[in-house]
Amino acid sequence: MRSPIQTRFDDLPETLPVFPLSGALLLPWGRLPLNIFEPRYLNLVLDSLKTGRLFGMVQPDYDKADREKSDTNPKVTRLHAEPAVYSVGCVGRVSSLEETEDDRLLITLRGLSRFRIMSEAEGLKGYRRFNVSYEEFKDDMEPLEKFDLDLDRDALMERLRPYLEAQSMRINIDAIKGLSETTLITSLCMICPFDPREKQALLEAPSIASRAETLTALLRMGAFESGGKPEGPPQ
Repeated sequence: MRSPIQTRFDDLPETLPVFPLSGALLLPWGRLPLNIFEPRYLNLVLDSLKTGRLFGMVQPDYDKADREKSDTNPKVTRLHAEPAVYSVGCVGRVSSLEETEDDRLLITLRGLSRFRIMSEAEGLKGYRRFNVSYEEFKDDMEPLEKFDLDLDRDALMERLRPYLEAQSMRINIDAIKGLSETTLITSLCMICPFDPREKQALLEAPSIASRAETLTALLRMGAFESGGKPEGPPQ
């Protein structure tokens, strides 16, 4: 019998409650901790617990919002004058939840599949919902072990060390060396403080291999822009 905590591709809802949050990157197979305190998103999480524990994460697209401000076409008007969002997000399943004494919810969202927004649906209890399609992202729900990633770990670490130094971040390099290649790439994409457009590029990368290439390039640029040494480990 299928475990009740598993979610199949066919279980993914066509109309999805969505939490727009700039700078928050959820990737398939990744785990995103969230501190939920705003009433409408408390409603979203509590409602999701009754319907498969699923909701989506997407980033606001402020560049698109600025363009639409000057567009007089009424067709671009969004429901409730909410900000524009990127067209691709990721649906996740609430895998852990803790309620605090001050009525916040501390949750972990496990990434399942990316989705493409087709249109906005009517909101519910203050939060937004979208009609979405997962068809182009079917591989996202395959086991990570299925994907063969020819990763040059040494080259990645040479990019990572100066980036972490430039960002004043502390990560136990020895600990992450033990991660599988796909888990390592997914984890680094999610925890590194890239800007929203860079995070969106990582999300929309067509494959894990191309995501790894994008990550390596961003690490190099990030170290360089912060005055680090992108061409090799610190001297």
